[in-house]
Order: sequence, then structure tokens, then C-alpha cells
Amino acid sequence: MGRTLQNTMINLGLQNACDEAVYQLGLDMEELEEIEEDAGLGNGGLGRLAACFLDSMATLGLAAYGYGIRYEYGIFNQKIRDGWQVEEADDWLRHGNPWEKARPEYMLPVHFYGRVEHSATGAKWIDTQVVLALPYDTPVPGYMNNTVNTMRLWSARAPNDFNLRDFNVGDYIQAVLDRNLAENISRVLYPNDNFFEGKELRLKQEYFVVAATLQDIIRRFKASKFGSTDTVRTVFDSFPDQVAIQLNDTHPAMAIPELMRIFVDIEKLPWEKAWDITKRTFAYTNHTVLPEALERWPVDLVEKLLPRHLQIIYEINQRHLDHIAALFPNDVDRLRRMSLIEEGGTKRINMAHLCIVGSHAVNGVAKIHSEIVKTQVFEDFAELEPEKFQNKTNGITPRRWLLLCNPGLAELIAEKIGEDYVRDLSQLTKLHEFVDDDLFIREVAKVKQENKVKFALYLEKEYKVKINPSSMFDVHVKRIHEYKRQLMNCLHIITMYNRIRRDPTKLFVPRTVIIGGKAAPGYHMAKMIIKLINAVAQVVNNDPMVGSKLKVIFLENYRVSLAEKVIPATDLSEQISTAGTEASGTGNMKFMLNGALTIGTMDGANVEMAEEAGEENLFIFGMRVEDVTELDRKGYNAQLYYDRLPELKQAIDQIKSGFFSPKEPNLFNDVVNMLFHHDRFKVFADYEAYVKCQEKVSELYLNSKAWTKKVIRNIAAAGKFSSDRTIKEYARDIWHVEPSDLKIPPPNEPRDAGQDKTPNGTAA
Repeated sequence: MGRTLQNTMINLGLQNACDEAVYQLGLDMEELEEIEEDAGLGNGGLGRLAACFLDSMATLGLAAYGYGIRYEYGIFNQKIRDGWQVEEADDWLRHGNPWEKARPEYMLPVHFYGRVEHSATGAKWIDTQVVLALPYDTPVPGYMNNTVNTMRLWSARAPNDFNLRDFNVGDYIQAVLDRNLAENISRVLYPNDNFFEGKELRLKQEYFVVAATLQDIIRRFKASKFGSTDTVRTVFDSFPDQVAIQLNDTHPAMAIPELMRIFVDIEKLPWEKAWDITKRTFAYTNHTVLPEALERWPVDLVEKLLPRHLQIIYEINQRHLDHIAALFPNDVDRLRRMSLIEEGGTKRINMAHLCIVGSHAVNGVAKIHSEIVKTQVFEDFAELEPEKFQNKTNGITPRRWLLLCNPGLAELIAEKIGEDYVRDLSQLTKLHEFVDDDLFIREVAKVKQENKVKFALYLEKEYKVKINPSSMFDVHVKRIHEYKRQLMNCLHIITMYNRIRRDPTKLFVPRTVIIGGKAAPGYHMAKMIIKLINAVAQVVNNDPMVGSKLKVIFLENYRVSLAEKVIPATDLSEQISTAGTEASGTGNMKFMLNGALTIGTMDGANVEMAEEAGEENLFIFGMRVEDVTELDRKGYNAQLYYDRLPELKQAIDQIKSGFFSPKEPNLFNDVVNMLFHHDRFKVFADYEAYVKCQEKVSELYLNSKAWTKKVIRNIAAAGKFSSDRTIKEYARDIWHVEPSDLKIPPPNEPRDAGQDKTPNGTAA
């Protein structure tokens, strides 16, 4: 979620009043804003997407709740020591959190372990361990519409009789100390992005948030007029018309068997009825196609922790497979491929398959990704129910990612096209009229230059490096991962360095290359990549032959509040994942909206950005998905590229020989070995095209006016990438609610008694 103060002032229309009031007290609002800690309760794009979605849902007047876990420790703070990443605990609650309100009156029990007893009345889950879920509510204000929604985060608490009922009679002290075991559930965020780690505590977290949330939803449903008991029909008939639950990836997949457990075991609905309601309630968003990221929980772990849920999953699977066997007799391989249970070695539950079978809608997050989901990853399921599969291209909130972080540009745009674009970003197309307006071109360039100077001052303060603000700011910020190919950027840096040294007199367009992002603590290769970037920076930044032509900076502790500083100052946005690996990306959209040009592959939402702005207004290079597929078919041989490309050979030889690590010549052996022998993401295959494309970038940067015209065309084409547009599509195509742009009256104005506060009855 990042910081809340400035976003709240903007959405409430209070920023100028607050700035003025604080100024009159002899204080500086910006200084105050810098004191607030980021709420970093997610890992990368997926968590930030949820935050943008909350802002858009409130702005569109949807009665929507965001549910999650109130981690005591969020994503770790990253320190760089001697070029290595070092993790520190993110004690973000140390000074309290003024935005949250504990709601002990809504505390709910969550059960674990135990056993299942079958009787005539049905299944009973007994002898369980109980953990309490304590909700904390954070307000989510819509933009200037007097609407405030709720984000409800659950914290784990031990019940007061925890460990005191049974065995521990004698050791009271130890029993109280053991309360920590229960409360550890909400202690810390698992720091993996696009990687599955099958730990018991993680499964506990996933079930904890799901069980608490579903009880909360059902309590609210029963308390509403829709849930009123009717002697004729089942109480829950209207449930899917009143409740829509969107599964943000498979992490909350246990919600499907949990809702079935509630309906069948507790509410005593017949299976068929319960399953129909469940399917109509859930929809699933897929966020990745990387196989190592797909959740596959060992059956024996689920059996120990959630025995009843395993039985329910088996029953869901049996009925699912019976259905497929009827449609495709004798096709045992299809049954194996489509089963929720993977046999062989340790039996595992494929959570994505569970989500597809248990949902009425499945979507990818960009056109190209949704196609890959349909035709490759889940092709058997798409063949069975093609109408279930959709696309919902991601978006970003223009409130945080333009108004808040780039007020200069936001104001400049408002002067030309009015202020309405903030709620309807498609209006940015009106800027096309000004693409040849010399004054506007100069003003856009001036805002960018001011942002760069401001960020350069920040860098000099934080990193003690002198930055040339007229150099091209070439920025690559995102989680560190092999598929995102920070290594390819690093090879380009080395290539530029070698070119400067080969001919110091030759014209070179000055660059400040800024790379930032966190590596999962257990991801060895990602940590080596950070060390390599810092080792290269050490050499480049201290070579007098290079001077101010080339500077390399690794941005420490990349997070939302830092993104808000660097993105408005960026000239060139790096979006260079191997085609077919980045589901969408959202950083790409933030840079586009803030006046950077993109160098990127035809991957994720880059494809649609090129479609909107015109491919000639992005720097597109490299293999397309088809080329990658073809190269896989032929077999990727890294050695061929190394032998054919002298500049690539030189760069690799320097890394290998210890040119960047003279005290430890073999330091980067693992990296070099990976690049040659098991590089799944084919860095060498795109290196040549990337370097050539970067030459085109430098050439255009020399012509400030031509560059800025492309910038304006990009901003004018960024309207599609508002999360408001994304949420309208979810609302209409999946949740079946109508967004409203009604501004409800403020609390101090009397309202007509007849006026319904929420135009849509349905909660998402």
C-alpha cells in the first residue's frame, strides 16, 4: 500500500488546505510525509495491483472490501553492504499505525489440525486447535466522491485458554509463552515473488485469511435484508447475486473448499446446490505462467493441517474427473493432465486447477498473457469451457501514480485538457492535439528536467555520488529475477563502458543507469546479480576515462515511496523480460504515464502499450513469443552467440576473469555458468538486438524535441492503463455490478431519505 497520508489528502481534496495549514505552523508538509513508513505487505506487482484496485473500486463507488493479513513484519528492508543484499526486519508498526482501527468485536475463530468424524448427520471436524482472527480496518477513500471503503486485515491471536485446557496443567508460564506459536501466523510476510515455497506456516497463513474472510462475508450476508430466512427457498440462493469473491492468484484458493465446508457441513446444503453457489461466487485471476511459481501443496501436509478440506478437494476432483471421462472416454492422459491431484513422487494438489474448476470466470492480466493461459498453460480447461476464460489487462491508479508523485506534470496536463482526466484517463488522448505545440513540448521537457534535478539531489544526499541531471536517466526497477533479465541490462552497461574506453573522444550520450529491486532471500542467483551490478558500478563510477559519461547506481530498498520519486525522473524505462514470461507488468504503465520512453520486448502489457501509442513510439526489440518457441524447439545454444559477437565475448570474459572482482576472480562463476549452460531466459539471444536498440535510444535522446514529442504521444496513449478501466471491466464482465460516478453527499449535508447510499447492492 505504501504511504497513506498524501493519498488521503488528495482523494479528500484537502491537500492544498493541509499544505497551507502546516506551512503556517512553520513546518514543511514534505518533511512530515517522509516520516511515514511504507506499508509493504506484499511482494511485487501482485500486491501493488491489489492496492491500485482498492483505490479504483472506491473511486467507482463499488461496495468492495480488500481482505488480507496484517503482517507484523512486511517485506524486508534491503541494505547493500559491500555490494551484497542484506535483509533487515521491516518493523513497520514500531511507532504505531494511525490509519488502522482494531475491531475486536468482529474477532473470529479459525481451526487447524484435528480429525474428521462421519455420522448420519454428516461430517464433523473435531479436536481442532483454534486461533483467533482479529480484524484491523483501514479506510480506503475514493477520489473526491465522499465514498470510503474498507481494507480489513486479519491479525492472529491465541485464545485465552490456549494450551491451558489440556496437557499443560502444571506449566502455566510455558503455556502462556506458547501463545506465540498461534500468533506467529501473522508475524511475517514470505518474501518470494513468482516462486512457490511449500512451508506449513505459509499454508496456515493462506487458510487463516480465507477462513476469517469467509466467516465475515457470511455474517454480513446473513445480517443484510438479502439473507433473511425464507421458509420456501434456501437462505443462500441469492448469495452469488449479492457476493462476488475475486481470488488474487491461487494464494487464497483454499476459499473454495472452505466455502463448500461451510455450506455442506454447517449449513447442511446438498452438495450440488453448494457447488453451484460456490462456482457462481468465485472468480480467479492468474498472475504468472512460470512453473516454479505455481502452488502445488503436498497432500500429506494438507491432510495434517486441514483434514476435512482434503476430503472435500478429493470429492470435487472425483466429480470433475467423472465429468471429463464422460466427455472423453478412454482418454486417461487427459484425466491425468486435468486432475486436481498430481500423482508421482509426493502427491500434490494443483491449486490453479482447483481455482479453475471452482470458479465461473478465469482471467489473465494482459492480452498476450491471457492467450498463453488459454492455449498453453490451461489448454485442456479452455477447450472444455472456452467461455470461462477472459482477459483483464492490468492498470494503475492515476491518483497515486500521477497526481501524487508528479504534480508538475499533472498540472500541466490539466491546463491543456481540464481536470476531469483524473477520473477518466482516456481523456489523455486530447493531448494529441498538442504534440506539435512548441510551448507545450518545452513545458513537458521542463517538468521532466525539474523532476530529474530533484531526484539527482536525493541521490547525492543518499549515495554521495555526483549525478549529471542532463544525462539520460535509464531506469530498471522491479523485483530481481532471472526472467526480468537485469543481467542483460548489466551486459549493456559493460558494453557501453568498453566502448567509452576504446574511444574516449567519440561522442557518447551520457547516461545514469539506475537499477533497483529486492531479491528473495533464498534466491542465490538473484543475489549474485545484485552483487554483479554493484561490482560493475564500482569499476565504472571510479574510472577517470569515463568521468560523468556513465554512472551506475543500485537503488537500495526499492519500495512504493521510492518508486514515487524515481519514476517521474525517468527518461528510459527498461521492460526487457523474455517474451512470454512477464504476465503484464505495471511499472511499465507508471513510466509511460510519467513521461518516460520504453525500451522493451513484446511481452506482457508492453504489447498493448505499443498498440495504443504506435510501435514507432516505443523502442521494441528482440524475440517475440513465436521466436522463443522456435528457439526452444531448435535448442538454445548460448555458445553460438558468444562466439559470434565480440562485444558480448569481451563483457563475459571480463566477468569471468575477475575484471570486476579482482580480489575474488571466481566470484561470478555461477552467473557465467548459468548464462552458458542453463539460461532459461536466453539473455544472449536478445543481447545484440538490445544493444542496437539502445543505440537508437541514444541517437533520439540527442534530439530533445523529437524525444519529447514521442513522450507526449506516449502520455496521450496511456489512458487505457488506468486501473479504473480495469475495474470497470471486472465489474461488468465478472462481478455483474454497475460502477457509479455518483458523488454521494458529504456527511454534513442532509440526504433524501429515499436515496440509497450504495447504488449497487452487490459487494465485490
